[in-house]
Amino acid sequence: MRHFLKSTDFSPQEVEEVFKLAQEIKKQRGRIDSEWLEEQFWGMLFFKSSTRTRVSFEVGIQELGGKVLYLNKNDVQISRGESIADSARVLSRYLHGIVIRCYDHSVLEEFAEMGSMPVINALSDYLHPCQIYADAFTMVERWAKDGPLSESLKGRKIAFLGDTACNMGNSWILGGSLFGMEVALSGPQGYEPGDEIKEELRRSGLNPSWTFHTDPMEAVKDADVVYTDVWVSMGMEDEEQERLKTFSPYQVNEQIMQHAKPDALFMHCLPAHPGQEVTQEVLDSPASIIFDQAENRLHIQKAILAMLAKING
Repeated sequence: MRHFLKSTDFSPQEVEEVFKLAQEIKKQRGRIDSEWLEEQFWGMLFFKSSTRTRVSFEVGIQELGGKVLYLNKNDVQISRGESIADSARVLSRYLHGIVIRCYDHSVLEEFAEMGSMPVINALSDYLHPCQIYADAFTMVERWAKDGPLSESLKGRKIAFLGDTACNMGNSWILGGSLFGMEVALSGPQGYEPGDEIKEELRRSGLNPSWTFHTDPMEAVKDADVVYTDVWVSMGMEDEEQERLKTFSPYQVNEQIMQHAKPDALFMHCLPAHPGQEVTQEVLDSPASIIFDQAENRLHIQKAILAMLAKING
């Protein structure tokens, strides 16, 4: 049984197939009926609330011919002490697959190990692979010409500013190495990537393609893409004032963008907080492609679902 818990769960060849499939799905949306998930019932188990992730997966599963059952943490007995293992076994008897958005990444791993259905990571505190694939596909749309779509990513530089120990920082370490991109991470000391993601990259067998900088100007120099994320994620509200002060030198503003390439793109996985991690001017600038990213969550997730359906038979 194949799952999608991290970006490296697909090989480079499969990544290319996912991108091509997403491209065709996007082009043909509303014009063809899909049978990828026909007569399948998929669960969505969300321990964390969401706008983009929930809507894009619910719409995507149904557009692929499947049906959806949404469950929050209060809808399942895990919140009352039932084990993850038992929940995975039981839900596998009812569902053809499950999309999980959670805090602890081990929840995903245990569902994958103990269940008998494909599991998709819709976000954990450790990794956010669906977002990374959507981001890469959004870049591909702008850069790809002749030849393989994924080739257009190779050698490109992305600068990620802020909390580089977060799930998006971790995901770019893995995803950047998979896509052949240069990843420059920039944040304060104490918020650099941890040992867990370094070991994950080592196990993947990919060549590391990332660096860490405390100087944001150094990180964004000659970058093709400047990327940031919220400084205060769900569950960190008690740290808000401290984090806002600590990360303030890493705000993406016009000065930061001027140190990147003249045609550099700005990306953010949303929701954004203008005046904190990014200024409103950058969000509204021609460089900003944040809503293209958001739209492409739908198309790339449909491609991931279809790819797993194909692989798992």
